[in-house]
Amino acid sequence: MAIIPTVKSGDIDRSIAFYTGVLDFELHGRWPDAGDPAFATLTRGDDVLYLSSHSGDGVFGQAIVIDVREVDTLFATFRARGLDPSGKPDSPVHQGPLDQTWGTREFYIDDPDGNTLRFTRRPANTPPP
Repeated sequence: MAIIPTVKSGDIDRSIAFYTGVLDFELHGRWPDAGDPAFATLTRGDDVLYLSSHSGDGVFGQAIVIDVREVDTLFATFRARGLDPSGKPDSPVHQGPLDQTWGTREFYIDDPDGNTLRFTRRPANTPPP
């Protein structure tokens, strides 16, 4: 079984550019080829993410957890590709990786539509999903 989040997009081309250009996702399909509303399938490793600008798919402002092994290197890579966390100056977890009281190390990124991606490294004694 796979659970695949659908991320709401206001402009599918802008979203695809952000997710593939900054966040290491690969585009595997977009329907239709141009314009909105549209639907896209992205992957990052073995994980799948859908983007949709259709009116009935998802809501703006959702949060998605992305389980990763190395948050510090990943954050530095995203910054080198143009990630700008200055839009959330009062949110330390948007400014860089942070050790949380519940045992994870994580950083957050908001996509161009205000959806929050939470890149999280779980504690060493926690089994992978």
